Amino acid sequence: SDHLVKIWEAATGAQVRTLKGHSNVVVCVCFSPDGKRVVSGGDDKLVTVWDVETGAQVRALRGHTEIVHSVRFSPDGLRIVSGSADGLVKIWDAAIGAEVSVLRGHSGKVHSVGISPDGKRVVSGAWDGTVKILDAATGVEVRSIDAHVDYQVATVDFS
Repeated sequence: SDHLVKIWEAATGAQVRTLKGHSNVVVCVCFSPDGKRVVSGGDDKLVTVWDVETGAQVRALRGHTEIVHSVRFSPDGLRIVSGSADGLVKIWDAAIGAEVSVLRGHSGKVHSVGISPDGKRVVSGAWDGTVKILDAATGVEVRSIDAHVDYQVATVDFS
């Protein structure tokens, strides 16, 4: 793997930016709602925030102890949510990179995270077959769903 995040112009197929800074495989990416930043995660256990226009690394968020499988910006762009093979969901302040809360509760690797359109709820899906819905402001679990008995939850999202 080349450890890079690449941004392409969909209309032309032209590569417009290469973001360098991960030290291992990049697994997930997400654009901020305003399109000015990208967040990425990967095998290096980092959640990395990038400036799209310059390609500069804005900050690397450290705190996960395993591969980062999923990252998302909140609808207002003020928070970043990450899910990792360490079984944790973390909410970060996107402006300063501070860890706002750590959400525990999965007994397996977190494979996917999402944020509700109003930004009030976080959803996570894990290899333990569960889906957790959490209050984004407090980190308190609102609901746990045993989604699959003998299978992992690979992707979650809100409508």
